[in-house]
Amino acid sequence: MGRRKKIVQECETLMDDPEHIRNIAIAAHVDHGKTTLTDNLLAGAGMISDDTAGEQLAMDTEEDEQERGITIDAANVSMTHEYEDQNHLINLIDTPGHVDFGGDVTRAMRAVDGALVVVDAVEGAMPQTETVLRQALREGVKPALFINKVDRLISELQEGPQEMQERLMSVIADVNELIRGMAENMDDIPEDWTVSVEDGTVGFGSALYKWGVSMPSMQRTGMDFGEIMELERNDKRQELHERTPLSDVVLDMVCEHFPNPVDAQPMRVPRIWRGDADSQLAEDMAMVNEDGEVVLMVTDIGVDPHAGEIAAGRVFSGTLEKGQELYVSGTAGKNRIQSVGIYMGGEREEVDRVPAGNIAAVTGLKDAIAGSTVSSEEMTPFESIEHISEPVITKSVEAQNMDDLPKLIETLQQVAKEDPTIQVEINEDTGEHLISGQGELHLEVIGQRIERNQGIPINTGEPIVVYREAPQSESREVEGISPNRHNRFYISVEPLGDDIVETIKMGEASMDMPELERREALQEAGMDKDDSQNIEHIHGTNILLDETKGIQHLNETMELVIEGLEEALDDGPLAAEPVQGSLLRLHDARLHEDAIHRGPAQVIPAVREAVHNALIDANIKLLEPIQQVRIDVPNDHMGAASGEIQGRRGRVDDMYQEGDLMVVEGVAPVDEMIGFSSDIRSATEGRASWNTENAGFQVLADNLQPDKISEIRERKGMKQELNPAIDYF
Repeated sequence: MGRRKKIVQECETLMDDPEHIRNIAIAAHVDHGKTTLTDNLLAGAGMISDDTAGEQLAMDTEEDEQERGITIDAANVSMTHEYEDQNHLINLIDTPGHVDFGGDVTRAMRAVDGALVVVDAVEGAMPQTETVLRQALREGVKPALFINKVDRLISELQEGPQEMQERLMSVIADVNELIRGMAENMDDIPEDWTVSVEDGTVGFGSALYKWGVSMPSMQRTGMDFGEIMELERNDKRQELHERTPLSDVVLDMVCEHFPNPVDAQPMRVPRIWRGDADSQLAEDMAMVNEDGEVVLMVTDIGVDPHAGEIAAGRVFSGTLEKGQELYVSGTAGKNRIQSVGIYMGGEREEVDRVPAGNIAAVTGLKDAIAGSTVSSEEMTPFESIEHISEPVITKSVEAQNMDDLPKLIETLQQVAKEDPTIQVEINEDTGEHLISGQGELHLEVIGQRIERNQGIPINTGEPIVVYREAPQSESREVEGISPNRHNRFYISVEPLGDDIVETIKMGEASMDMPELERREALQEAGMDKDDSQNIEHIHGTNILLDETKGIQHLNETMELVIEGLEEALDDGPLAAEPVQGSLLRLHDARLHEDAIHRGPAQVIPAVREAVHNALIDANIKLLEPIQQVRIDVPNDHMGAASGEIQGRRGRVDDMYQEGDLMVVEGVAPVDEMIGFSSDIRSATEGRASWNTENAGFQVLADNLQPDKISEIRERKGMKQELNPAIDYF
């Protein structure tokens, strides 16, 4: 029997034993060594050669991942590990570290119960470290910490025991501060989720040289840091690896400290599902009942050249089997399962069944997208998976050959299905399509894969930055009149508080949740109690309050009011960019008695007019997306590096020494960061390394507003004349 087949059989044997299953993700800031660590774990499980671990990067299966040296797609693998004389099944997801592919991290967290956060010992906690911790805690996923590249502290930076201890303790303190801050308002997150050396939830080591330690492993082997430093400095890394292999240390930590599905699901299900808590279905999910109704949360969609679409996700209840007919949330009819399987890195292995508590790969779910709830009976779907960042860059895409246009449209629709953080706008009339993503690299990879994998030559336009519009003050009550002049709506607008906007963004307040729960969340974020009771609709980060009293026919017209509101907010009055962070009050309405005179053609334009005029009265302005920038550079190039930020309307916030490099930190507008990579290479003679992190939106300077509005309107084919009331720039 082949090695792979034997591992698959071992996994199948353990699938029915949820107490000995661990579903985990490995997450980190880019280049902190996460995929190299995963290689070590695969080698420890006997899935790849120990000699090639760290070089093989077995989970980076795509050609462009190997070329770029970064993880782009989350990759799943199932493996076994013996801990305390008991075999355990570990379903692991290796997630991307680059901020542009953060959507994969968010979706992976829905499928797992534990997150091993990897941090570079030299760089410490970085922006993406904070992001992945936030993504984990939002999903009720328990963190543990592995501090990687400790070998650099010993051999490269030549740090002594005291200095090294202080640095490592500082990293742990920073991570715990982040966990405490994020968990503060999460009542269901236990206090003991901070990490600690003493309890074994922190590991140290070198993924490159395949050794690792934790307090339990040092007690077991009798090794201490003094001996480790001696072996490392004397280049006895192979001996280090043999005496304290990284895979054993980390996988022991996973088995000991991460919850199994039986312990995790009773806490996690109420966090991600708003259905009837007293139902049989809720009980089946909480109990990980493999005999219950099937419930699968799809977290990833991939395409296999032979098998077609593959849906991967967590089985919360029941057992998946070939031939089952299942409902897919938001679609009509049923889909029939063609096959079920588990992942072995880049390969999918078919199995007869996958019971509750496991991560499965399924073919045949043609209607499923990333985020779908799939079930054997119709049910309340899981909460949508909300990504923390929004698309900030757009590119036009068109087929070089018109004959390829139908195939390109089909491919773009598939891209949007696989990656919900990509937004696709298809214009079948012109053949030009717009794709919006998290950054330049995100869109570059999508474009390359369309050409390489689908064989469609394409032309892409220059990057276009996505702006927002937002009110800056409180408006007066403004009237909107229907074209037939028989219907009138009275609306005012004011800015929403930042905390309220953040609450909506994080999915902690939505129209899908129970009203009382939504009210409490918004009141906690600072909303007035009376306002929280009048919420009629939430669109993006905008809230509509209905403050009317007893207006005849309004209930039956409200659907059209909301449609007009959404139209107005999707295309703001300045440059048809989306509006965010506004609180709209519907004060009054005058409606015609006859339904024929208050139809869509009357109500929608009237509401749109009222909303736009109210926004203008509230001094609406353009917001531009900004990025945090960090540059690591030799001392003699520090001036050039900081100049690159300042020359882009950016701001340098901090400069400090870290090892033999200077670190420059600051913020800059996304629009000005286009082309940054080639410019910084040139300015520092290729000596700089850098990373960026989306940091939300800020108001564009008043002196830049008119030109930018004009530029966007021209690009969109809009007339240049603005509403005369826009006279405040």
